Amino acid sequence: MNNTHHQACTTVLVGKKASVDGSVIIARNEDFHEAISVKLFTLMPASEVKNRTYTSKNTGVTVALPEKALRCTSVPQAFQQLKGEEGEYGEAGINEKNIAVSSTESVYGNPRVLAYDPLVPDGIGEDAIHNIVAPFINSARDGVAFLGKLIAQYGSAEGNGILFADADEAWYMEIPCGHYWVAQRIPDDCYAVAPNQVSIEKIDFSNEHDFMWADGIQAFVEAHKLNPDREGFNFRHIFGTSTEKDRVYNTPRAWFAQKYLNPEIEQSPVSNDIPFIRKASRLISVEDVQYILSSHYNETVYDPIGTAGTDYEKTRFRGISLSRTAESHILQLRPDVPEGIAAIQWLAFGTTAFTPYVPFFTNVNDTPKIYKKKTATVSLENAYWLFKILGFLTESRYQTFREANTTYLHEMQTYGFKRVHEITEAGKSLTGEQLTDFLTAENEKTAAYVIKKTKDLIAQLMLESFNYSKLSFKMDKNL
Repeated sequence: MNNTHHQACTTVLVGKKASVDGSVIIARNEDFHEAISVKLFTLMPASEVKNRTYTSKNTGVTVALPEKALRCTSVPQAFQQLKGEEGEYGEAGINEKNIAVSSTESVYGNPRVLAYDPLVPDGIGEDAIHNIVAPFINSARDGVAFLGKLIAQYGSAEGNGILFADADEAWYMEIPCGHYWVAQRIPDDCYAVAPNQVSIEKIDFSNEHDFMWADGIQAFVEAHKLNPDREGFNFRHIFGTSTEKDRVYNTPRAWFAQKYLNPEIEQSPVSNDIPFIRKASRLISVEDVQYILSSHYNETVYDPIGTAGTDYEKTRFRGISLSRTAESHILQLRPDVPEGIAAIQWLAFGTTAFTPYVPFFTNVNDTPKIYKKKTATVSLENAYWLFKILGFLTESRYQTFREANTTYLHEMQTYGFKRVHEITEAGKSLTGEQLTDFLTAENEKTAAYVIKKTKDLIAQLMLESFNYSKLSFKMDKNL
């Protein structure tokens, strides 16, 4: 088994009363352990298959699944054979019942817990979770229960956090060891941030509305004397870690997100006690989530591409947006519109600090051609490579190209919201296959516009770059 695929992600969840428009939002950056991880945006069609099974090419586990699979979007690995990564890693999508799943946020159980419930090398891993869960669930709560049963039967190959959402609820599930897990419903008026560290805190076993858990988890903890607290059941304390690495790699990301959404609260980026869930000081928009997932400690001394900090400060903490971010997604389930146009998958490829989130409706029968085209080598006709090139060029002379990139991102963000409004209004009069065909065509138009604007900016930056060669000298114009 190879479970080194994803070593770090950042997760944001927003309840419906915490968002500016009543949307339920789940979002995550998918970060790879190397700079290149070619991603696609695809559609898994609805199907009925008797005796359906799914076999992971990564762990070898074969999972028995329901006969009927719902149509569902996916963001899989384009070349599963590269660097020994055999799995699909579908990562994120919304099915035809408007149930959103994002999997996974890597988490790590502590040595005490893993000694008594070790990970299962031939169990379920991140590479398979999207494919074996997203097409088969009817609600966010159902998703937690469905995956929980699979983990009980097959075990977990790695520590994972999984996000679920429907029009009413957002849930976060953590599996830090082989078989034991908990899940928490994000309160409607709150948001949550998870930064590769077991995040869920106190579990109320009398509250089945807001919490779910693996059978026998209390007895397991009691039998092995795993609870360090004198009272209560704090999942983070019992199952999670609190190490020097966490305070460099993980907690600072939660600190920055909460600093942005709750600027009135003073916290340390190396605090052991940054809460999982908070109520923001204002209502949260999709733009806010985009900002967090595109951030790199902006306007602080810890910004690695900023000018305020020392060399030590700039490299002290692991940021949210990275050069090895493969893709980032914001799964938005909107209220007050027909179900057929309620679900949107905002998708950014490459380094989110420099690339835009593009809105795609998920009630479709296909995805844009340039987003599903496979090219193993660099190509301007592949969305992933196009955005990777943009990120590289922008960062190569950031202080010079920053203004052009910022202008482009602002234009693309404005265009994205304009498209959502236009398509929503036009789609209200359509139903059934006519609506699905319409949304499919409109997604293609959205992609085409963004791709053209991105190519234009790349051309502009390349032309400007030619002026900065070190093999240059002040020339006499008469020579």
